[in-house]
Amino acid sequence: MAHATPPPDCSNGNSSCDGDNSTSPTVWDVELLHVLVSRKGTQVDAQWAIHPRLKQDLLPDEWTEVTDLMTKITDIVGHRFSEVLSKAEPSSSGHA
Repeated sequence: MAHATPPPDCSNGNSSCDGDNSTSPTVWDVELLHVLVSRKGTQVDAQWAIHPRLKQDLLPDEWTEVTDLMTKITDIVGHRFSEVLSKAEPSSSGHA
């Protein structure tokens, strides 16, 4: 789920995007953490993903801590999203 996005001028094969240009560093947007909340009817599902390299670089106890925190976050977000949906039209479905 996580991915890197090159700067806008890199999409056309610009040679300055190869990292050799020392006068103007290239900045890439890297998605390190991704949270997805989706629903089907009244069912709400919250999921998360972490960039594979970041996961690889974490120590086992750090990974456990991240997992515990993200589980709590997705539970909170999913619960809140469910509350908001209960006030909206219950028959529609989609992604948030």
